[in-house]
Amino acid sequence: MAWSYGLVGLSYSAFSLHVLPLGFSRSARELSKVAIFLAVTLSALWGWFGLVFRLTGQPSFYLVSTLFDVLRYGSWSAFLLILLRSNRMTTASAGLPWMGAMVGVVMALGLLGLTLGALRIGNLGDPARWLLLSSMVAPVVAMVLLEQVFRNVAEDARWSIKPLCLGLAGSFLFDLYLFSEAVLFNRLDGDALSIRGAVHTLVVPLLLLSMTRRRDWAAQIHFSPKAAFQTATLLIAGLYLIFIASVGYYVRYFGSEWGRALQLGLVFIALIFLVVLGFSGSVRARLRVFLGKHFFRYRFDYREEWLKFTHTLSAKNSPQEMGPQVIRALADMLESPAGGLWMKAKDEAVFSQTARWNQPQTLAKEAANSPLCEFMRSRGWVINLEEYRAYPGRYGALKLPLWLQTLAQAWLVVPLMVGQDLIGFCVLASARTRMDVNWEVNDLVKTAGQQAASFLAQMQATEALLEVRKFDAFNRMSAFVVHDLKNIVTQLSLMMKNAKRLSHNPEFQQDMLLTVENSLDRMRQLMLQLREGAAPPGGAFGVNLGHIVQRLEAVATGRGRTLEVQLGEPLLARGHEERLERIIGHVVQNAFDATDLDGRVWLNLARTQGQAQVLVGDTGQGMSPDFIRDRLFKPFQTTKAAGMGIGAYESFQYVQELGGHIEVESQPGHGTTVKMLLPLFETQKASDLHTMEAS
Repeated sequence: MAWSYGLVGLSYSAFSLHVLPLGFSRSARELSKVAIFLAVTLSALWGWFGLVFRLTGQPSFYLVSTLFDVLRYGSWSAFLLILLRSNRMTTASAGLPWMGAMVGVVMALGLLGLTLGALRIGNLGDPARWLLLSSMVAPVVAMVLLEQVFRNVAEDARWSIKPLCLGLAGSFLFDLYLFSEAVLFNRLDGDALSIRGAVHTLVVPLLLLSMTRRRDWAAQIHFSPKAAFQTATLLIAGLYLIFIASVGYYVRYFGSEWGRALQLGLVFIALIFLVVLGFSGSVRARLRVFLGKHFFRYRFDYREEWLKFTHTLSAKNSPQEMGPQVIRALADMLESPAGGLWMKAKDEAVFSQTARWNQPQTLAKEAANSPLCEFMRSRGWVINLEEYRAYPGRYGALKLPLWLQTLAQAWLVVPLMVGQDLIGFCVLASARTRMDVNWEVNDLVKTAGQQAASFLAQMQATEALLEVRKFDAFNRMSAFVVHDLKNIVTQLSLMMKNAKRLSHNPEFQQDMLLTVENSLDRMRQLMLQLREGAAPPGGAFGVNLGHIVQRLEAVATGRGRTLEVQLGEPLLARGHEERLERIIGHVVQNAFDATDLDGRVWLNLARTQGQAQVLVGDTGQGMSPDFIRDRLFKPFQTTKAAGMGIGAYESFQYVQELGGHIEVESQPGHGTTVKMLLPLFETQKASDLHTMEAS
């Protein structure tokens, strides 16, 4: 044990000699150097006198060593308080007086026990008990201060102060274990006491590392309400356990043979009671309100509140889940346990409950032009129902609806405003603890309501946009189907017109049956397309473009027109045969419609740059550059008297889907050329054939 104290004295003496040349002044940053110099020096003296006591056994040296032990804890606590005070924020200094008072009480308790022991005065109890109690409480208070320093230090400075916090935390926790056990069992653990000096010696390298990283020791520490709440909770729990331990000791001391059983029962019940209090929402709410009132200039940590509020709103993204999230986000700000949301349904002029959180369903509805809604729309106020009942004159001529007056636990009515428009309102239940609704609460909740309203409005707009897109997709599909039906009707009408002249011709009869059969197949495809979606069934595959061109040539001939065809090598394009034939046929039909009977219409098929090129030209009316640029491939744009403006749009969209491209060249009065580039459907048959021939 002697060597342990000698190690403490030697290491801290060397460290104090290292700190001494740093220099001191009256600034807050230099005061931290003074405090740490005193703490290190007193720790060295504690170690040296402890060593002398172990070597000589003189009680006076033990008293002096214990005195330096009490003083060094006070110096370390003062050092941590200076770190907290060194920042320039006004909120930091608000919570320091009670911390400083706590440090003073602990030191006074230790000095009292030391004085009673030195003077051998036992009227106030055993002096050793006072010393043990002081030695147990001192690490608790020091840990609270250390936790505050680490939690509130700036992120960029946490790296430099982390070794200091780790070292001090280790020594404080060891002392807490040592002296709490001594208080419970009224004796010190000899093994733990023998290595106490060695444990405190391990702090020195970490202190030196922190000083190397940052010499001023004070790095923009701020004191946040959240940290104050957690620290106050930790301090209360620590003091509570200390009190229970003290009571348990005396119960055991005076309880004779039942003393230990009573002590264990008391400690177990106390721990259960502490856990219950820790999980109690009302207790936590009261503690937050108390700290906000008495230790901070502003009640809310606005950065923390806004981050939490935004995170709650962003947690869900569906309209059904957004309502409860808005209620919960507003309620959590004010410790409210429940609430409801009223919004207007589509095409209705009344507000009804669309969401609720921990609140029963309410069927009451509020008209959009009611006095309540008009008041919120014109004033934008948060209506405090408790204030309204006590001082109704503050709200002018406002008359609350009966359903709101009878709503259980109704407390605040928060308007949800988007600009000057009231899109809804939220009714919050009474808070878990008494909370004064002052200007700060009103401003925060009003601003939060506007933010929540923007989220809800955005969600409504997104939902409406999705609905419009669904209708747009359905309308577009319907337009395609109607366009195809128009072509089928035109084809059947032409057949019926020719049937009056050629009804007895066997070839015409056969052609008529083929036309009717083809029309039925196309109508079946259209019905399937309406039932399953805009895309035709089946995947894209190789389509012989030459066969499509030949069929289009035969159709033109049957209608008394001539389509000049020029075919190159056989080409297979990727796509659906029926759709490709429809869009190419549409381009050919447009060419015929724009060209007089004595004009020319031609179709050339060739391979170019790894793609299939379908070139359709005519000597017809042509189109202006403005029409090609602004209207040609837009839906419902046409120059035909009976046209729908869908064919060109469908052709362009489908070729784009296949990965192809459409180019148009035209001049008014000089005809039009449409070039379609389609991706080829390559196969390995040719290469396989060459391989077989080579073998």
